[in-house]
Amino acid sequence: MEPVETFTFRRPDGHVYLTATRDRVNNWIHAEWSGVQTLATIQTGGMAYIDMLNAEPCAKLLNDHRELVGRFVDANEWVAQVWTPRIMQAGLRYFAQVLAPGVFGQLSMKDLHQRISDQFEIKMFDRLEDAEDWLRSLP
Repeated sequence: MEPVETFTFRRPDGHVYLTATRDRVNNWIHAEWSGVQTLATIQTGGMAYIDMLNAEPCAKLLNDHRELVGRFVDANEWVAQVWTPRIMQAGLRYFAQVLAPGVFGQLSMKDLHQRISDQFEIKMFDRLEDAEDWLRSLP
């Protein structure tokens, strides 16, 4: 089994909006979101996480929004009501969120954090390195 397995998701125009990497060395999934997101891209990416965990359990998600543009609050209801119960059933326990540089992405994530933070351990970070350190400190 390879130490790293990567899945790439593209919009119809060819733009890569999500790269999801299973990092078996660190035992987490690193999801790198890029550009503007829609409800459809978030749903596709979110379901891919669930498929990845169902195929091979993993308790840690490194959700990276450093390249995200704009807001995604329209998807937060779906994430809270549909995705969160399914991803928890698939085994996710720890969620490290690297915030987007833009205020709209940060506000969207803070709204989502209020909706799901009682479901599993979620922490928000400004720096990728800090998020990685936190995940490494967990069982």
